[in-house]
Amino acid sequence: MAGTVNTYRRVIALTGPLLPLLSFLARLPVAMSQFGSVLLVAETSGSLATAGIVGGTLSAGQVVFGPVLGRVADRYGQRPVVLAAAAVNAVATGALVAGALGGLATVPLAAVGAVTGASVPLIGPLARTRSVALAHRAEAGEGVVGAVHSLEGTLDEVSFVFGPALVGLAALVAHPAIALGGAAALVAVFGAAFALHPTAAVTAGAGPKAGRDVAAGAGAGAGAGAGAGAAARRPARHPRVVYAVRGSLLLQGAMFGACQAGIAALTARLGVPGQAGIVYAAMGVVSAAVGLALGALPARIGLRVRWRAATAAALALSVPLLFTDALWPLYAVVTVLGAAYAPHLITAFALTERVVEPARLGEATAFAASSLVAGQAVALAACGRLAERYGPAGAFAVAVGAAALSLVLALVTRVPAARPHPAAPKVFIPAQQTASPEAAGTPDGAAPGPPYAGR
Repeated sequence: MAGTVNTYRRVIALTGPLLPLLSFLARLPVAMSQFGSVLLVAETSGSLATAGIVGGTLSAGQVVFGPVLGRVADRYGQRPVVLAAAAVNAVATGALVAGALGGLATVPLAAVGAVTGASVPLIGPLARTRSVALAHRAEAGEGVVGAVHSLEGTLDEVSFVFGPALVGLAALVAHPAIALGGAAALVAVFGAAFALHPTAAVTAGAGPKAGRDVAAGAGAGAGAGAGAGAAARRPARHPRVVYAVRGSLLLQGAMFGACQAGIAALTARLGVPGQAGIVYAAMGVVSAAVGLALGALPARIGLRVRWRAATAAALALSVPLLFTDALWPLYAVVTVLGAAYAPHLITAFALTERVVEPARLGEATAFAASSLVAGQAVALAACGRLAERYGPAGAFAVAVGAAALSLVLALVTRVPAARPHPAAPKVFIPAQQTASPEAAGTPDGAAPGPPYAGR
């Protein structure tokens, strides 16, 4: 226990105590907007179909444009990108509220939803990228880098528990519009605060001209001529493990969506539909707690072992869902299943961070997050119909199948034993944000510690 506390103390010494708080509060709007938009449109339009369309376009906007924002942040730095995205997202969220309350037609309302999703400022992926850059800058050991991922994953999990809970509470005591209005205010205030935090300097970006100059210089230095220089200007293809991890996260998202649909169907069948959100929240709480505890795992337990163990656990713990037909057994099974989610998510983002070039990490983590969102959205839409036709077991079967495929990916994918690239170059940031070598830890040469998450 003391070792875990000391490890996280080193992480806070790297980031400063304010950054995790700001990033958490800036993440809440992401968790609130999806659920809040569906509740709001369903109540104002009286149509679940319209609500589903608007929620779907919001997810689609995030999936498609998230990696684009990540790429721009890698090139120009996080500060201008997050400031612009937070401003647009706050305005778009406000417009969505106004449009729903004003009875806007489905198509224009869906278009506003798409803009809302496309402008989500990627606080989770970018906070992870920033914290990892700080750790490498301080030459921290892999155990500390792993603890960074664990902390970021826990913040994601907690935000995705509290976000929908806040929306549900607002809808219960007032109106869903209050929740979405609060989300707009949160992203405007805390998104800007995250962007303006001094640690943003560590991910300032090289800019397009600098990137071209470096690439051209590398080509010229190798003496390969104009053809090699042109090749050097093209980004190197990611290792295969990156695409396998994205597939695994897509399947993890499918598990989330299938579980949501199955839980909703079973609680409705039992006559307690209001319990669905509480059941799902219990799973999230356990997942967050396990994610935080992963910081205690020694770095010698490598990412390949963690990936395989997490996916095997997800498969084993999801099978009982197929035979669950009462409320309290549902609570028990879903809560225990939550213990497998955070290890997989954290490890998946850690694998991404290990093998991707530091200059492209923002884009890569955004792609990973988009894969998760895409899997969840598609599975939720498909499993709703399966649950109607075959009962809750129809949706839960999709979750079990997704877990099985994820395990297969983990078993057949080759995971590098060491980083294939050097850590990101050091960048000056204010002295108060710099940790001493003792606080940051020392390189241990071992395999990375646990890493990320979130939905």
